[in-house]
Amino acid sequence: MRTLHTGIRVSDLERSLVFYRALGYEVLGTVPETEFGSLTMLKLPGDPFVSLELVHDPSRGAVEPGGLNHFVIQTPDLRSTVGSLASKGIEAREPTCLDVDTDFWTSWVTDPDGYGIELVQWPAGHPEGMTAEDLQGGRAD
Repeated sequence: MRTLHTGIRVSDLERSLVFYRALGYEVLGTVPETEFGSLTMLKLPGDPFVSLELVHDPSRGAVEPGGLNHFVIQTPDLRSTVGSLASKGIEAREPTCLDVDTDFWTSWVTDPDGYGIELVQWPAGHPEGMTAEDLQGGRAD
């Protein structure tokens, strides 16, 4: 088994698409009518599959992102990504180095509905995802 993608509710689909496209996501397709509302399927350029689904149904009222703490996006060059986002009007926190010995960097952005997104630059040679070795020192980012 494996996680395929995460679906998040959005209040304004067009505003969210502007934001997620600025992060680098591409729209793969849509499913217009479901029991949840319309679904817009997104992927990042390096992903072979959909990794994020935007769920839009204005009849369901306000979006409350409180149940989702955050999700994480890997980038090969965090400073470049933060600069690119700034040029598109998206404010990211100043990158911080969580482990100077391994050159592990992180920053945060918030989407238009309040979802937290952690941007991560793994150290050179790090596996593509988090492993048990990353948790050895009690750090789980």
